[in-house]
Amino acid sequence: MTGAAFFDLDRTLLPKASGPALSAAMRETGVVSARLPGEALLFGYFNLLGESLGSIALARQAVLVAKGRPADAFDEAAQLAADVLEPMVGPFAHMLIDEHHEAGRPVVLATTTPEHLILPFAERLGIDYVIATRYEVDDTGHFTGRNDGHFVWSMGKVAAVREWAAEEGIDLDESFAYSDSIYDAPLLRAVGNPGAVNPDPRLQVLATAAQWPVLHFDASPGVFKVPVLGMELQRLVTMLARPEVFPYARFTVRGTENVPDTGPAILVGNHRSYFDVAAMVVAMGRTGRTARFLGKKELFDAPALGRFFRAGGGISVDRRQEDPDSPDAFASAMRSLAGGELLAMMPEGTIPRGIHFFEPGMSGFTGAARLAHLSKVPVIPFAITGTEKVWPRSSRVPRMLNLLDPPEVTMTFGEPVELKYRSVRRDMERIFDAITGMLPDEVADPPRPTMAELALTYPDGTVPDEDRWFAVDGGVDGEAYVEGSDES
Repeated sequence: MTGAAFFDLDRTLLPKASGPALSAAMRETGVVSARLPGEALLFGYFNLLGESLGSIALARQAVLVAKGRPADAFDEAAQLAADVLEPMVGPFAHMLIDEHHEAGRPVVLATTTPEHLILPFAERLGIDYVIATRYEVDDTGHFTGRNDGHFVWSMGKVAAVREWAAEEGIDLDESFAYSDSIYDAPLLRAVGNPGAVNPDPRLQVLATAAQWPVLHFDASPGVFKVPVLGMELQRLVTMLARPEVFPYARFTVRGTENVPDTGPAILVGNHRSYFDVAAMVVAMGRTGRTARFLGKKELFDAPALGRFFRAGGGISVDRRQEDPDSPDAFASAMRSLAGGELLAMMPEGTIPRGIHFFEPGMSGFTGAARLAHLSKVPVIPFAITGTEKVWPRSSRVPRMLNLLDPPEVTMTFGEPVELKYRSVRRDMERIFDAITGMLPDEVADPPRPTMAELALTYPDGTVPDEDRWFAVDGGVDGEAYVEGSDES
């Protein structure tokens, strides 16, 4: 026996209720003449907080609207509604449906919505079966005003799913189910692999307690959205991280017009300080978009910090593998781009230390070019300067007491890099050149460092003996390199 994948409709496959589109289509085709009482209020509540007993009471009464009408009276309305509903389906829902098909699982729409109204929508999504509320039809081909079988909601839904599974030889322990509603908890508990999608507040609590995956089909898997607000955690952070939150730094953000308003792109930049994260948060707030950030695995291994980065859309990269762009990270990055998201990365992999911090040009991993070759999405370079003055690597925390004359942090987004798509290595060099081309001269080709400047690039502020020869004695002699002192 094999498993199946069961998807709820409203606030699951769709980000909100299907009811308004169905009602509008029925009014347009003349099968109903007016809105049902309280319809707008109930749908508004549903879209904000999820299913309620009031919305279900409205759904139960809908069967009476069809009474006496021919069974095909709603066909045109169903097609019109599908025109509206299909584009609303999130990109990651399409990907998940495809993944279940590739795994050999039938995909099933399990919904309270009447079957005759939702079949065209299901067909357009490539859904294999529909388990929905059916209206009874008499011998003359007219609706009787009664349901034919289960009212497919809560216990009625899980009963209908169990009956279908028994008929089709489906193993529910091997099956997946996705829903937003606490009222679908019986169905989620009935399968071996439940998933809470855009969960209502009560299902969010249950999913957290039961350690069920929480998904949002308009964002990469694992991205956390703030309950009720329906806003990505990262977006909330960027809204709160105003420059005023960092009085010990001044921010200048340029080139946000180069970041596309919609659609995928790869943001690639340099790495100078732990404070780069704050600079990116402030800059992304100016773009109005969120991005998926690739970061080294060590950051994600920290229990609290790792959970926060994952919830914010971070992608962990294990640099210890022979190929630093680990397969899982690469697949997650490609999924993100396929879903129309921004992907951000710093290909140097870590903050350069010692003399390497002061070397002209850039070097690093080629993952950005590899992703660009496969996805053909724009590559947007960005350049960060000044963050190392706010939080040098030698310091455990930012220099937060520097309030009278805070250093300036500059974040610049450039125009898309013109890639040739012939050589990954050469295209990565073009990306590096685009980044360094936006850096000021003193950063792109810095003078030889003093011992004190060199010390700032090491975690404990101590320059190793083998690197002491790289410091300029006293920062005065620009030609002679001598062994430095312990002035750091």
